Amino acid sequence: MPELSLQEMVFVLGVVALTITATITDLWMWKIPNWLTLPAFAAGWIYQGSMRGWEGLGDGGLGFLVGFGTFFVLFAIGSGGGGDTKLMGALSVWLGFTLTLYVMVITIALVIVGSFVVFFYSLATRGMKKTMADAKSGRTSTKASGQVAGAKLSRIGGLMAYAAPMAIATWLVLVLDAYGIRSGQLGSKAFANEVASPQVSQHASP
Repeated sequence: MPELSLQEMVFVLGVVALTITATITDLWMWKIPNWLTLPAFAAGWIYQGSMRGWEGLGDGGLGFLVGFGTFFVLFAIGSGGGGDTKLMGALSVWLGFTLTLYVMVITIALVIVGSFVVFFYSLATRGMKKTMADAKSGRTSTKASGQVAGAKLSRIGGLMAYAAPMAIATWLVLVLDAYGIRSGQLGSKAFANEVASPQVSQHASP
């Protein structure tokens, strides 16, 4: 990966800090708090405006429209939580339009696959009756220290949170952007220069 510029370092630190913190809070408390998403949302606009100018603000705006808009629809139909929607809204401002599309597609794919894994694991360990009861009530239960602990969910299938899949998808897309997507966020100039510049032959001319 090429050496990061100041803009690229700010971008990576902001996105990674947001996704890691959201994953921890979602797994620990089953909640993505406003104290995380709202400042991150504001910081995303500051990053885009100060580091990328009007182009960045436009890119962040388009990213927000597609990212927040899609997850708001999922929230409205009961397949996503409010915290998930606000997290995607904040993250999409940082990512911009192109990267937001990639992250959304990979995130939803991971959630669907993960939900099937959780569902069939629950079937194998707890039986059909308890698994279907949890799915219908929007709760998932696990035995801890001999007691049953429940966690309220509002996700696809009522089985899996979004924050961890969204973080994994984001980190994967960051690597892809550095080496090939060329969205304008990471490594795009270095990649373009590498492709445009022909390799110099080491053989001496006859």
